[in-house]
Amino acid sequence: MNGTLIAKTRAVVMSQRTRDLRDRLRDDEGLTTAEYAVGTVAVAGLGGVLLKLLTSDLVRDLIWRIIQGAFTALLGG
Repeated sequence: MNGTLIAKTRAVVMSQRTRDLRDRLRDDEGLTTAEYAVGTVAVAGLGGVLLKLLTSDLVRDLIWRIIQGAFTALLGG
């Protein structure tokens, strides 16, 4: 009888520990903060690359030629 009670008590305790562990693993409270941080770093990096591209002479001349071509096509020239 005493062995059966100990075995049942252990089962209940292990079951509670399993539930606690499962609940902790499901808790993703800090996950959204980490995702925002990674997203912010990625956007800042992309912004830096775009800034570098748009301020380069090659890209600026390309954009200027596209705009001139569009105005020439629309207004005649």
